Formats: sequence, structure tokens, C-alpha cells
Amino acid sequence: MAEEWIYGFHAVEAAIREDRVIKVAIDPSRKDKRMQGMIALLEGLKIRPEHLTSIQLEELVRESRHQGVIAKIAVRPPESENFLYQLLDQLDHPPFLLILDEVQDPHNVGACLRSAEAFGVDAVIVPKDNACSLTPVVRKVSSGSSERVPFIEVTNLARVLEKLKARGIWISGLAGGGESTIFSADFRGPHAIVMGSEGSGMRCLTEKNCDFIVKIPMEGEIESLNVSVATGVTLAEAYRQRHQL
Repeated sequence: MAEEWIYGFHAVEAAIREDRVIKVAIDPSRKDKRMQGMIALLEGLKIRPEHLTSIQLEELVRESRHQGVIAKIAVRPPESENFLYQLLDQLDHPPFLLILDEVQDPHNVGACLRSAEAFGVDAVIVPKDNACSLTPVVRKVSSGSSERVPFIEVTNLARVLEKLKARGIWISGLAGGGESTIFSADFRGPHAIVMGSEGSGMRCLTEKNCDFIVKIPMEGEIESLNVSVATGVTLAEAYRQRHQL
């Protein structure tokens, strides 16, 4: 398993809880309540952190907003297309998938992973090219969701969509020109939701492979939502329907 430096309290705490930490380094000059809590957690688990300056921490993770705590962890690399089909074969419930079509901002991908875990998504699927992978920023923003929700990179997204449909999984893509809203769409049963990139939305071939194109109804002057916000809204509605809340 690969090793990687992560940073920030949420990400490090999640890694500690999942027993993936190899070493921890902290800035001892930070003496606030948050750091005291981290130190107490480490002491309770018999983990002795290395003391480094803020600049030394920044050099290790190439990030100034490390919050004074970093950790080297064993990370799970992205899964493959074959893993996806094995996962689907093993599920004891209708599949619920999230597909991110060339989403490139790691903050958005991390936030999407958090929403995916919160609303019961079985796997997040992304294309290998022109898309953000599991970077340290993604892991930090996801607050551990990147390690708990299968993250699958595929070479040919259009082919995967066709294979999912052959398995009886309905594909709904989100776009402003959708035929119906997410509140009138039916997300129950085997379903995959596709979100497009930050700038141009879904690619033409991706949209062509969707069974339905849906939209989020909005008022005011706003034309569209940030992709991670739109993902959270859509997954929440799908969760409501799938659990009949």
C-alpha cells in the first residue's frame, strides 16, 4: 500500500481512528485547545509525535495551511473498473453510484466524497484523464470519506456507463437544461447519478449515455450551483426517496 503525507486535524484524526498512521508530526508552538486535544489523542494511543516547526511541516506537505499537524499514512489507491463490477456483484441492495465527469478541483472532489458517504453511495467513479484523483487535498477535505467510500478510476467512462445500463442500472445526469427536476425524478432502485465538470458540465458523450437529464430548480439570478453543492443537494433527495423519508 502506498504512503502519503496528509495534513489538517480532520484528516489526521480520521486516519488515526482507522489505524492507518505511520508517523505524526506536530508544531509544538501551537498550544491551543485543538492541539491539546490532538496531543491527548496521540498519548492515549501511545503515538509519539515528532516535533517540527511550521516551516518544516510546510516543506513536507507543500502546503502552508497544515494547521500544525501532519501524518504519514498508508493510503488506499484508486480502485479499477474490475473492482467496480466485483463490488456490484456483491451488493445485497440496489446499487447507488456517483459519477464525477472530469471534476478537477480537489476541494470539490473531497466534498463530493463526504456527501457520497453521508447519503449511502456505494462507489464514486471518475475518469482517469482530465479529472482529479485522490490527492492529499481531496483526502483532507473528505475528512476520511476517501478511505471509506470506494473511489474508482476508469479509462473509458462511456463504456462503463453502457455496462452499468446493461446491468439494469439507470443513469441520471445533472444539467441545467434537464427535462425534469430532481424532485420529480425517480432515484429508487439501481441508480447512478452523473455530475459534470466545474466549467462545462457533462461531456456530450457522457450526456448521450444518460437515461435521464435532470436539474435542480432554482430562483434568483443564480444560473448554477458549485458542483459539490449540487452533488450534496441531489444525493440528499435521492437518499430521501430511496429510504422513503
